[in-house]
Amino acid sequence: MLALTILGNNSAIPAYGRNPTAQVLQTLDEAYLIDCGEGTQQQMTKYKIKRSRINNIFISHLHGDHYFGLIGLLTSMGLLGRSSDLHIYAPALLENIIQLQLDAASTILPYAIYFHALDKEGPIANDKKMWIECFRVKHRIDCWGFLFREKKNPRSIDPVKVKAYEVPAAYYEALQKGEDYTTKKGTIIRNEEVTVAAAAAKTYAYCADTIYDETLVEKVKAVDLLYHETTYLQDLHERAAARFHSTTAQAAEIAKRAGVKKLLIGHFSSKYELLDDFLTETCAIFPPTELATEGSCFIV
Repeated sequence: MLALTILGNNSAIPAYGRNPTAQVLQTLDEAYLIDCGEGTQQQMTKYKIKRSRINNIFISHLHGDHYFGLIGLLTSMGLLGRSSDLHIYAPALLENIIQLQLDAASTILPYAIYFHALDKEGPIANDKKMWIECFRVKHRIDCWGFLFREKKNPRSIDPVKVKAYEVPAAYYEALQKGEDYTTKKGTIIRNEEVTVAAAAAKTYAYCADTIYDETLVEKVKAVDLLYHETTYLQDLHERAAARFHSTTAQAAEIAKRAGVKKLLIGHFSSKYELLDDFLTETCAIFPPTELATEGSCFIV
């Protein structure tokens, strides 16, 4: 199970009760923080996101609306007694920025930070539940998108059948991987007798800030959920291009060409108080679209 909670959906300036970019992708065991604009801590408290479950933080680029909340979060984790390791994946310059802020306040964190500088596309992390890759997006400065692929065994245990065949629990993991079970008497219990096909592994792609870029199509091909910025409505496409951002129609076109299952749009300019037109314009091209409204939780 993957669930995405939106903590912030606005662009550079907080406005109309909307906060800068931050999201949390959660499994049953882990929480992955994606970008950390100012106000992220308060949003985490408001929407009941536990800091202790965050062991990996992904920062797409070094415009302030995507990381100005980070040092506060790191400090709070220390004040709350965190002792477990924390991994940060971000452009290389952020490591020195974090250390400068800690040194300026004579702060020594009670936990270790492992910094992973993003310098090339490809795999950057994996744990028991997730493979994570990064890919370049085209913005005014070095900027990255992230692709999360759920790890999943191809088969699921049928609890009634394994009990009937008296299969020991120690063999369940092998069964989930598709192996047969051989009893002490040499009888082979075929895998399909005691398992069922598992649901397909889920995928989530986060495109960060980007100008319209058709090379993204292959990078996010057929994902279950795609987040793509829509800073402006389509009538301001020239302004979007000049500022290396995207419009509603452009995000919809990427989603359509990539064949994704669902599109989320966000990073709204503070020039807009109401967001209805964002959804209308995007859905006209790619109907399975939703607004990344703060507090919303999307099951991938």
